[in-house]
Amino acid sequence: MILTLNERNKDFFESVFAVVRLIPAGRVTSYGAIAKYLGTAKSSRMVGWAMNASHQIPGIPAHRVVNRNGMLTGKMHFSNEKEMENLLTTEGIEAVNDVIVQFKLIFWDPTIELAMD
Repeated sequence: MILTLNERNKDFFESVFAVVRLIPAGRVTSYGAIAKYLGTAKSSRMVGWAMNASHQIPGIPAHRVVNRNGMLTGKMHFSNEKEMENLLTTEGIEAVNDVIVQFKLIFWDPTIELAMD
């Protein structure tokens, strides 16, 4: 199932995409962390839908968004089963059995990283 941007979800998806574009290479975040940063803490599933839709738009590093345990739960939405892991590997991120190694160490929390002074 491919989700597209429509008037109902366009603004939210665009906000998600803006945050995801800020995740530095070599770091990962979670669907829930993005939802919390956007002030919609209970909408992590909607963030996942946005990540699914992001594959239609160049320049959104969806491979850097994983579940709260560091699992590559979105891998099935990439062009092949290994693409998400391969993209992470090229950034120096290791995954074993579809789980990010040292997840807590490389976790990027937008609420902290993007905090306003």
